[in-house]
Amino acid sequence: KDVQHLQSLKLEKGFAHYSQNEDMKRYEYMIMGDMRSVEEARKTFIAERQGCLSKDPIRNLKYMFAISTGLASRFVVEAGLPIEVAYSISDLYIQKMDELNTESEITELQCEMHAHYTKEMQKLRKQNALSRPVNQCIEYIDSHLNEHITLAVLSAQIGLSAGHLSAVFKKEMNQTIGDYITKTRIETAKNMLNYSEYTYSQISSALAFSSQSHFTKVFRERTGYTPREYRMKFYVKSISSLKS
Repeated sequence: KDVQHLQSLKLEKGFAHYSQNEDMKRYEYMIMGDMRSVEEARKTFIAERQGCLSKDPIRNLKYMFAISTGLASRFVVEAGLPIEVAYSISDLYIQKMDELNTESEITELQCEMHAHYTKEMQKLRKQNALSRPVNQCIEYIDSHLNEHITLAVLSAQIGLSAGHLSAVFKKEMNQTIGDYITKTRIETAKNMLNYSEYTYSQISSALAFSSQSHFTKVFRERTGYTPREYRMKFYVKSISSLKS
């Protein structure tokens, strides 16, 4: 009876959910690595077409966000993204959402979440086109950024000579193994500066830089900012609202 009553109220107000095709388009784009997923997410993240889960508008939007993030994580896992990566992203964005207080902030975070998953799927699709040794190399590097990684260590892990592995990696990735390691460390450092309160020395140590000064030097060369400048500029832009 409660369900029937709710359906009647929706009919009286002329309410209609998005069709399944409309609602699924953002996730289809996402698992394809197509950034159109972000605009679809923005277009469909409207309470008037998604339903009323709470009489409080902000709480209602937060419920919608949690549902959307949960669905996104399951779709990307089914598409091949490692479950720990997918669920860690989901946890991160739901925690960030929980601290927001305006509809515009929640909507922007929704778009940011979709963009993050879409980029992860782009990386996954690229990796799927790579040879097994290069994929193994990437997986080892990505999971050992806290250690000193050498070509000799990678060669032993993959089971190829250092020269052969280096040549195959350069051919398929269009960059050297050393460049990939540095690039990945800097991208990870950027995320840590954006979304955490770790100190610069802690980030430097966690990513196996030889010293904080070396970390600062490499970071500036790659981004044009010192770690401090980068955090001041982008940390505030990304999550200043969490501190208000």
